[in-house]
Amino acid sequence: MQIVVIISCTLCVLFLFYSIIPTVIIRTFGWGITQKVKGENRIALTFDDGPNPEYTKQLLDLLKKYQVKASFFVVGSKVKSNSDLVKRMHQEGHTIGIHHFQHISSWLMPPFILRRQLYVTEQAIKECTNEKVAFYRPPWGHFNLFTLFLSKNYHIVMWSHIFGDWKVKNCQQTLLDELRLATERGSILLLHDCGETLGADQEAPQYMLEQLEIYLHESKEKGICFMTLNEMKRIS
Repeated sequence: MQIVVIISCTLCVLFLFYSIIPTVIIRTFGWGITQKVKGENRIALTFDDGPNPEYTKQLLDLLKKYQVKASFFVVGSKVKSNSDLVKRMHQEGHTIGIHHFQHISSWLMPPFILRRQLYVTEQAIKECTNEKVAFYRPPWGHFNLFTLFLSKNYHIVMWSHIFGDWKVKNCQQTLLDELRLATERGSILLLHDCGETLGADQEAPQYMLEQLEIYLHESKEKGICFMTLNEMKRIS
């Protein structure tokens, strides 16, 4: 029994140092990551977890309607089954970045698996765009001890504002007000165009899109400008 306790405690400590502590340090001190764009008077709209055959199409239609360019962090396995949407993103001037091949936390990946997730996702994107991928955002913003080294060829982009829009309740009750308040220059806003990930409501993007349209309409009237990650003059 004592051996079991010792082994369990050792594994917990190793997990802590491999995953949670690196995440806390990197995100607290901003080591190797971008959480806000310095020197920019525009806002970056970013979307995670897609592409989704229903909601991503609606989102692209909405962005086109308001002439807004955004950035998408895509799941590689979904790129394979929705390549037409990724090609459309690229053709319409949006930025496309990596969000792993499966939506799996870096906390659960040994280094060789993480390296593989990055590689195969980039290849899937390149098949659609014929361009090198420059940006990466790990699912849930989770890092492990090797993330910064293994992703050194990419700009890691996090966010300055996150809205809990993977839940229908948040979309209905708080999302629009929080979007309206996220007006700081250089802000990076995180939304989700797919509700198929762990903990999300599958229909949440439908409600997100409703609030986003109101926000984009108001933003156009106020003269708020948006940028893609490719348009950033510097990564800070």
